[in-house]
Amino acid sequence: EGPESFPPLRNEAAVRVLQGRMKGIQGHCNSCYMDAALFSLFSCTSVLDSMLFMPFPLCDRNVQGILRDEIVNPLRRTGFVRANSVMHLREQLTDKGQCSSFTNAEKDPEEFLNLIMQQILGIEPLLKLQSGGQKEQECYCYQIFMDKQEDLVVPDVQQLVERSFLSSDLKLVEIPSCFIIQMPRFGKEYKMFSKIIPSLELDVTDLLLDSPRECCLCGDVATLECS
Repeated sequence: EGPESFPPLRNEAAVRVLQGRMKGIQGHCNSCYMDAALFSLFSCTSVLDSMLFMPFPLCDRNVQGILRDEIVNPLRRTGFVRANSVMHLREQLTDKGQCSSFTNAEKDPEEFLNLIMQQILGIEPLLKLQSGGQKEQECYCYQIFMDKQEDLVVPDVQQLVERSFLSSDLKLVEIPSCFIIQMPRFGKEYKMFSKIIPSLELDVTDLLLDSPRECCLCGDVATLECS
């Protein structure tokens, strides 16, 4: 008998299971970066469920089992994950990783994702990016970097991704199977945006390398792009 699986929460079920007190992933000892990442990746989408079940070449089955049985399944089943379950995962990451502070320090979510996806599960990179005609780069997530924009007070994710790609002269080499985006964050003292509106769909047409697009003037296939 294989491992138990629970589907991601959708629509009314998501509201019913996830709304209210004592819901979500319980924080403890600077775990917020990991709690937020895990909730985003698994609560309402199955796009990364291969992480929970696939026997990848480098896969550490113990970590995979903790992730599936102690975090994702309880989150989808009851809407709540206890802090000691996340601490169990953090202890395993400390054992497997090169860093001894996964159990007590705040980390960048990208560091956590790279460790668990690349070194522990051995998943192929999810994104292929190219900057200014240089050699393509592979990565697991994309962090939005941009200067302060006076005209953006309450931006949505679509605006932030497009402006970030533009300022870094980036293009997607291909449509990603999963596009993990890390919002701009500047610690407790300063936040670039007090709120960011989630874009429920992301249009990557203008972000794709060599993608045929129509001319905004005549409607034919465009031959030039003006940034």
